[in-house]
Amino acid sequence: MVRTALDQVALELKGIQKSFGAVTALKNVSFKINKGEVVGLLGDNGAGKSTLVRCISGIHAPDKGEIRVNDKQVQITNPEQARDAGIETVFQDLAMVPEFNIADNLFLNREIKHKNPILRALGWLDKKAMEKRAKKAINRLNSRIPSFQAQIQSLSGGQRQAVAIARAVNWGADIVIMDEPTAALGVEQSAQVNELINVISSQGVAVLLISHNMQHVIDTCDRAVVLYQGESVADVSVSDVSKEDLVALITGAKTALQVSASAA
Repeated sequence: MVRTALDQVALELKGIQKSFGAVTALKNVSFKINKGEVVGLLGDNGAGKSTLVRCISGIHAPDKGEIRVNDKQVQITNPEQARDAGIETVFQDLAMVPEFNIADNLFLNREIKHKNPILRALGWLDKKAMEKRAKKAINRLNSRIPSFQAQIQSLSGGQRQAVAIARAVNWGADIVIMDEPTAALGVEQSAQVNELINVISSQGVAVLLISHNMQHVIDTCDRAVVLYQGESVADVSVSDVSKEDLVALITGAKTALQVSASAA
């Protein structure tokens, strides 16, 4: 997928390191993502992808290194600080309440209180305002949702992803991290998620996509960053490499220089 990324860095990681006791999970990880760009974060199991995502999203604090958002260094030691910095994460389990409807999930823990001061003091919520904003957020993604009153558990996998992505971009996120968004989806629903990624990136949102599906990466991403044993060992343009090259980088069978030489 070829798109025009804005010439402005949305997220920059510099020398990120993280250890758990004697185990070093991340070693000097560095890369950038521009606004409107989709970057695949690739690596085998244990390569450090999950740890890196947790560092960016505030679940873990890095031991060393810098995280910069829109060219400003930010301190991220909890998820609230990540969200305040404009980083939203769509985890694989989507972190939604199945029995709640779309608006309730979009505003989970961020509910709009009723305008009437008495009702507000009693804890009443402005359901109409939340539904109106929920519709606007879903429509922004050009997504087809049968009913905004429907419980999340009644939606298809692709529709649930749409709600999760809408929740992320609804709060003005500059960067959206997506963890294996098509892992449990069929071909048609995966295509719907790819289109959602294209829509939000076209609106200037930077997307960091974690995926084991090399075809998904080729179809969706502009660049791929590869982690190997906790280190960032390659940062390549997806248009310059094949699926086989990406697999070779992930497994350590090839270095970035070898892949670049074969592509030249």
